This record gives sequence, structure tokens and C-alpha cells, in this order.
Amino acid sequence: MKKDLLYRLLLVVMVSASLFSCRKDPQPAPEQVEILEPTPSGPVKGLYLLNEGNMNMNKASLDYLDLATGVYRRNIYNQANPEIVKGLGDVGNDIGVYGSKVYVVVNLSNKIEVLNAKTGKKLGQIPLANSRYITFYKGKAYASAYLGTLGDPTAGNGVVIEIDTATLTEKRRVQVGRQPEELAVVRGKLFVANSGGYSPKNYERTVSVIDLNSFQVTNNIGVAVNLHRLKADQYGDIYVSSRGDYINIPSKLFVIDSQTEKVKKTFDLGISEIVIDGDLAYYYSTEYSKITEKNTITYGMIDVKTETPLSKSFITDGTNEQITVPYGIAVNPITKDVFVTDAKDYVSPGTLYCFSPSGIKKFEVTTGDIPAHFAFVY
Repeated sequence: MKKDLLYRLLLVVMVSASLFSCRKDPQPAPEQVEILEPTPSGPVKGLYLLNEGNMNMNKASLDYLDLATGVYRRNIYNQANPEIVKGLGDVGNDIGVYGSKVYVVVNLSNKIEVLNAKTGKKLGQIPLANSRYITFYKGKAYASAYLGTLGDPTAGNGVVIEIDTATLTEKRRVQVGRQPEELAVVRGKLFVANSGGYSPKNYERTVSVIDLNSFQVTNNIGVAVNLHRLKADQYGDIYVSSRGDYINIPSKLFVIDSQTEKVKKTFDLGISEIVIDGDLAYYYSTEYSKITEKNTITYGMIDVKTETPLSKSFITDGTNEQITVPYGIAVNPITKDVFVTDAKDYVSPGTLYCFSPSGIKKFEVTTGDIPAHFAFVY
């Protein structure tokens, strides 16, 4: 009887141990390597690609393409930082390389991860609630943040913070509009697009101008509702996109003179993402209509010197028909190759495409989930 009881207890312990050993927390995906055609780019050594990962899934990931060797590495953050069991975090929203460091803005994880640009090893972390975008100027990083709770229509104003890139600490912050988005420094002034995206009946419609000496808002430029993208050209102009209201107000692109701080031109173009390289702006539009419940996708270019839309696309071989949801774009500053990502269904791995300056596909490669943001390494 005692032996039978002992045997049963031992069996329960063994089964329980087996069950608990199987109940492990979801682990970040391991690194994967793929070999592509080498595209040497002189001083540009490689390209980081930040995959957003689906919201609340903790699946943000980082890929790296070595341009000289053609080696494409997926999930490099996990390989470089195996001790961080939860991986990069939830929703990778922006990335930038400054000096020897990579700054990764992880939106729903409320932080900016700082990595060694050569190894991907984590160097530090800057806390920032509902963080959005980042830019750099004279030894400082500037990041926008919504603050507040995700999707809260009563959320207050957002902020821009100043980060010392030597100590990786926040030095100053200033309040801007609600749900601030992209930002850029031009003529020693910081411009940030305010969206008000959490309250569609009361969208923001301004670009805030911040004096970097006093770190105070000196002007709010009236532009249009629900602003998002904000990029500067080499002539001192700022290109800022309005997403419209998805019903009656269409998406448009506006040009602001950074000296006069006034809108100087309007393009009737829907803009989902735009990147400026030299005299050319490359853009794509995935414009959603709540009326038709469909996306209208277009690709285009603008001559920023003459401020004239061009009649040609930067994809000329028909590959655009294979792209389900364009979600990111970058231009190699040396070779002028154009990189475009496809988020596909938002829950499975995406695709990175590389096009020659003439618009012909050079290669494609599988990425992480929702590939979106680029940063070149020199």
C-alpha cells in the first residue's frame, strides 16, 4: 500500500515537472542568415531594417544587410542580446544611427533602445512613454512622444525631449501638440508635426517650431488636419504630409519655408511615406477610404529643387503589382538604389525589395513582421 502510494506520488511529480518544463514564455525568434547579391556602397557599410511587429505581440525585431558582402541577418537583436529574454519589445516605430550608436524607438514598450552600431549589443535605454520618432543635431537626439494611454481620445499634449547622446540621459522636454509625429532640425530650429490622431473630431493641424537654445515653442504653423510625415530638403524647405480624415478631407503634401515659417506650396498628393535624397523626393501612398473600405496605392517622385511632381515612378518593371502593402522606403545615398518594404497581411513576415536607380528589381528578401524603418550605417 505504501509502495503504491509512493509510486503514485512519484508519477505525479514527474508529470508535473514535464508539464512545467513545456510551459515556457514565448521566446524571441533566433537569428537567420540569407546571402544576397553584394552591392558595395563605398562609405555606406550596411542597412538596418526595423520591423514593427504587430501591436501587443512583443514582436519588434531588427534586421541588418551588409552591403559589401550581401549577407542579410534577421533578428540580430536577439543574437546580440541573448540575456534579454523578451527581445526588442512591442512596436518598433523608428530607428536612427548617430555616431557609433543605433537608436531604436519602441512605441508600446515606452522606451528608446540604444545599441552599438557595429555589434547590435545593447548599450542603454531611455524611458519615454508612447514614444514615436527621433532625429539628431549637434550631439543631441530629439524624440517625440504622445504620452498618455494608447488610443485615449482625452489624452493631453505630447512632448519632444532632448537626449544627450554621450550620457544617454534626457536633458530637457517641451510640450507640443497632441500626438506629435515626425520631426526635423532646419536652420537651427526643430519642427514637429502634430496629428491629434486620437481624437478624429478634433485633429491637430499645426507644425510646432522649437527654439533649440531656449527649448521653447516659438510658433505653431497652421497647415492641415492629422499631420504625420515631416522631411527636410537641402534648400531649407520642409515637406509635411496630412493624412486627412479618411472620409471627406483627402491626404495632401505641403511645403513649408523654414525661414518664413509659412506654407509655400500644396501638392494634391496622398503621402504615406516620403524620403528625400538630393533633389529627389520618393514617396508612396496607401490611401484608405472609409467610404469604399479600400486602399489606393501609388508611387511617385518630386523634384524638390523645382518643386515639381515627376511623371515617372521609381519602380518601372511592374514589381509594384507584387507589393500588397508598401510600408517603408529608403534610398542609398551613394548608389541611389531604392529600398521598399511590403507589410503584406501585418501578421506574417514581410518582404524587402531593392530597386536600381532605373527602377528594376535587384533582389528581394524575407524580413520580420511589418518591416518599416531604415537606417544606414557608415
